[in-house]
Amino acid sequence: MAVSNVRSRWYMQLHWRIAAAMLLGVIAGLVGGEPLADSVGWLGTLFIKLLKMIIVPLVLTSIVTGVASVGAGAGLGRLFGKTLGYYILTSFLAVMVGLLMVNTIQPGVGADLVSSETEEMPDLTVIQSPVDLILDIVPDNFFAAAADTEMLAIIFFSIVLGISISTLKQNHREPLLSFFESGFAAMMKLTGGIIHIFAPIGVFALIAKLMGTTGLGAFKALGLYALMLLCGLSLHLFITLPLVLRFLGGINPVTHFRNMVQPIVMAFSTSSSGATLPVTIETVENKVGVSNRVTSFVLPMGATVNMDGTALYECAGVLFIAQVMGVQLGFEQQLVVVFTALLASIGAAAVPSAGLVVIFIVLQAVNLTGPQVELIVGAMLAVDRPLDMFRTVVNVFSDSCGAAIIARSEGETGVDVEVRNAA
Repeated sequence: MAVSNVRSRWYMQLHWRIAAAMLLGVIAGLVGGEPLADSVGWLGTLFIKLLKMIIVPLVLTSIVTGVASVGAGAGLGRLFGKTLGYYILTSFLAVMVGLLMVNTIQPGVGADLVSSETEEMPDLTVIQSPVDLILDIVPDNFFAAAADTEMLAIIFFSIVLGISISTLKQNHREPLLSFFESGFAAMMKLTGGIIHIFAPIGVFALIAKLMGTTGLGAFKALGLYALMLLCGLSLHLFITLPLVLRFLGGINPVTHFRNMVQPIVMAFSTSSSGATLPVTIETVENKVGVSNRVTSFVLPMGATVNMDGTALYECAGVLFIAQVMGVQLGFEQQLVVVFTALLASIGAAAVPSAGLVVIFIVLQAVNLTGPQVELIVGAMLAVDRPLDMFRTVVNVFSDSCGAAIIARSEGETGVDVEVRNAA
């Protein structure tokens, strides 16, 4: 009877309410135009701010709890090695997919984008070298890093704090571990409230604002370039990652996809793997069936380090720009693009459109610089929003695959054994 009641109320499940909100947002945005976008836009901003509000305490408590529970030594080293190995593997596969697609379709050959209308580039700071990336991992002041949401620094501090707690004597370790476990439980409770109450409203406002300000024109410009990226991202999402799930984890990809519907929809609507992180953690634990020990270590790190969609985009985007400029990149130069895109994706912030700015790191690696290049990148902004939405889905789904595979490798037997209904 209970199962029947749940199925009869399928329309009350969160992912269906979010999907309905997206559809209504498209209709409302097209009909209401900019006046409606201006009037409801603040609701989307409020929703994103609520999610961002909980990211730092959620990441801190989850990583400290997970690392302290794993303990120092072999247990932590094994988990870290598996996590890093998975992230490098899937990011490399994503870059190779991008390389294949852009060389096969060649969307930039014969294109004239230098005279296209451009938008002003956002004034963002990007990491200029691997040395800068290493230095940025270690914060001068943790509280300043937390205030600026410097996720790599927060993750590093949380890991070393968790290791330190795990090495304390029991009379000191247990109170601290209990404190962070209680904090993590409180943050998950807050996360659930924000998601179930505000998600449909926030998603409606975000989509209505997008459609009201840009209209369908945002989905039509630079058609072949956008098609190339969509094909590459789809190939990685529906072929590469499912194969990795099957062969490395022995997991049915269809089951995992169905369990991950909610974070996938959230990632698409917010374009931020960081903002989606609370939803990802909740879903991977409650529906995929991965333990907190694994999710608290793998997912927060993945939201910052594992950016498959961004890596694919940076590689394909740079080669597209080279094609538009009429520059022939040889095999060695394309290898430089592959390696740099892999590293640059690590430094891409988990916020909307960060990869569009980080792409300049890869461009500089092959000496593609100058005003014309900047004009082309500016023109790419016209279609970046829908592409950013899709590559965020790839980023988040890859993180969840990693958590499921690593959990299976750690002996957890309840991972993706069935499609679990939302509570």
